[in-house]
Amino acid sequence: MSGAPQGGPRYDEPEADAFTRTYWDAAARGRLLIRRCAACGRAHHYPREFCPHCWSEDVVWEAASGRATLYTWSVVHRNDLPPFRDRTPYVAAVVDLAEGPRMMTEVVECGEAELRVGMGLRAAFRAVGSVAVPVFRPSHRG
Repeated sequence: MSGAPQGGPRYDEPEADAFTRTYWDAAARGRLLIRRCAACGRAHHYPREFCPHCWSEDVVWEAASGRATLYTWSVVHRNDLPPFRDRTPYVAAVVDLAEGPRMMTEVVECGEAELRVGMGLRAAFRAVGSVAVPVFRPSHRG
């Protein structure tokens, strides 16, 4: 993995490849992309070269709205992998994107006591090494 600190590898920096480069480039510009199948019309995330619903390879990139609702979460108080150990506690979450797909992510700028199933969230992006990764914050915070 690129961007590894002197103390060892980073476990939070995704590696872009030829297929996912479009996704990571959009994220660097503050845009969340999903994939939509032209055959069955369903959206999916994480990006794949085929539809996980009907197996068609006729899928295209689509800009997501960035709106989501909180499905579930866990507050992580201990993680010994770098650089997570320096960020604890953090909120690992699963969100339902407005377009339908469910996505694993992190909720930021929100205290543990504020978290509620179904709460509205908006996409934000965190620089991680050479890429930007999508995270979500409460929608009432802009």
